[in-house]
Formats: sequence, structure tokens, C-alpha cells
Amino acid sequence: MFNTEDLYDIVGEQLLNRRGQSFTPEIKMAMMGLPGVVAFGVMKELCSLDDSVEALAEECEALFADLLPKRIQKMPGLDVLLGLLETSGIPKAIATSSHARFATTALEMFDLQPRFEFVLTAESVTQGKPHPEIYLSAAEKHSVDPAEMLVLEDSIHGSNAALAAGATTIGVPSRRVDRAQFGSVYAICDRLDDARVLELIRN
Repeated sequence: MFNTEDLYDIVGEQLLNRRGQSFTPEIKMAMMGLPGVVAFGVMKELCSLDDSVEALAEECEALFADLLPKRIQKMPGLDVLLGLLETSGIPKAIATSSHARFATTALEMFDLQPRFEFVLTAESVTQGKPHPEIYLSAAEKHSVDPAEMLVLEDSIHGSNAALAAGATTIGVPSRRVDRAQFGSVYAICDRLDDARVLELIRN
């Protein structure tokens, strides 16, 4: 929904620059879409950092809080997508690896939270993406079979979680990534209002 991966790139670069290192594409891809604690564990290991995972997460949160109001944007096509879902009477929800505080802040900035039935965050599950728990929970809350869900994901770990849950999955990466790593998703799109997405909703 938002350009969060782009923002995390900036924060990751700032975090590692302070330690004399660079936030390389390999580190980005290894962390992308993972819950915070797991992602910073990956960073700590790959960069051989002495900091605790908790310290890295706290520093990241401070950097992100400063950056968020200045740089957050809706992903292209979001308004069209939400409008079509609403006119079609299709319920929608958010299932994110982000913490509830961040999700609430981002949604409130665009007055979007009232348009969703519910929001699942990192605090809602015991196993984060790429485990399918968050999408299985979403299906249960929607009272539908996971195979009836359409999931739009901007990360590889998130797409793997949705695929493992059995949902129809579309990759919508917010930046240039190796699209082959998105596996057997239904499609990979540049916008949320891509014709293939809208066709699935109409049908």
C-alpha cells in the first residue's frame, strides 16, 4: 500500500553507514518482508555487528519515525484498487509484518484505516512471514477459504507466505528486484491498479 520498502532502504543505509558499512542489495533482499526482530537478526549476522537485535530495532524505529511523515507515499493505483473493491462489495484487510504502531500511523496519515475490515500486524501472529500464519489468520477472520483470497505483496517473503497459505498472490514490488524470486505468483505488476489485478476482482 505504501512505499515502505523504499523507506526501509534509506533507514537501512543510515543505520549501516553509522557503522562504516553499506546496505547492499544482498542484505536488502535477505531482510525484505521479514518481521523486525528477524530482519535485524539477519542484518546483525550478515554484517557481523556487535549491537543487539533490540538496539538495532530501536535505532531503526527512531530513524523511521523521523523519515515517515516526510517521505511516505501511497503506491500507484491504490485509490483505484480500493474504490473497485468497495463498489464490488469485496471485503479487504491488511496483513503486514510491520508493528501495529507503524501501521496505525501510516494508515491515519491517509485516513485509510476505516476502509478496512481489520488489520493484522507483527503482534497478531507468533510466526512471521514467510510463514503463512498471518494469511491463514486473515482467511479465518474473513470466514473464507484461503484459496478465495487475493493477496497483493511487495516482498518475496510476503509472497511466499501468501502462496504457502494457498491464496492467489500478485507481486507488486515497490522497487526493482529480481522478479524470478517471486516464484509462482499469479502475476508481477508495477501498479496496484494493473489490468490483471482489476480483472481478477471483477471476475
